[in-house]
Amino acid sequence: MAGRMVGGSAALAALVRPASAPDPAVGHRLLPVAPELTGLLPHRGLRRGSTVAVTVGQPRRSGGTSLVLALLAEASRAGSWCAVVGVPTFGAGAAAEAGIALDRLALVPHPGPEWPTVVAALIDGVDVVVTAVPHTVSAPVADRLAARARQRGCVLVPYGRWTGADVTLQVVRGVWEGLGAGRGRLRRREVTVSARGRGAAARPKEITMWLPGDGLTRVVPAAASAVPAATAGPRPGGFTVVGSG
Repeated sequence: MAGRMVGGSAALAALVRPASAPDPAVGHRLLPVAPELTGLLPHRGLRRGSTVAVTVGQPRRSGGTSLVLALLAEASRAGSWCAVVGVPTFGAGAAAEAGIALDRLALVPHPGPEWPTVVAALIDGVDVVVTAVPHTVSAPVADRLAARARQRGCVLVPYGRWTGADVTLQVVRGVWEGLGAGRGRLRRREVTVSARGRGAAARPKEITMWLPGDGLTRVVPAAASAVPAATAGPRPGGFTVVGSG
């Protein structure tokens, strides 16, 4: 797999399409998501210009990275460009398994002090931008990035604590399947995902689903609660360098 590191805003111009370039998605305000996730989003998809946050709990049990992968997969399959900033453990191998097109995926593992500039540059030319939220981010900077996403028609996905998101998703429970009596292989996780937000998303929602599940995410049937499972850490990712176009 070809790939290269993206080192700062100057390198982004050659990687992403210019904001003024023809975009086949112009006029379509929604980017698709997996059918199981549509019930969590007020418009049943990722609305261009919106901010959809994914919050995390305990780092080893949150399931947040798997949720991000599921959130990006359908939009990527449909032709959208995606970027992930500040998540060095985000694996290109795991992204490919989830169905994300690596030739339309930009990874910036370590944006450094240029973080706001890097995210803003990607917002200008990428359909969906996932970014880890630095502890030092101020409310004015966060507001400017959200406003820029609204202006450019980009979906901003803060990964971490973020005030003012249109929708906030979180894995509130998760149990792995696959381990037996001292042996076995972690295969998939049954997770419960909650959604809360403002406006059309003000009413809290919750679903239970497999993540990942047989190559696709899918809602867990009620009878699945009887399936033996074991709680464990997250599934190992793949590579930690970028896949780029």
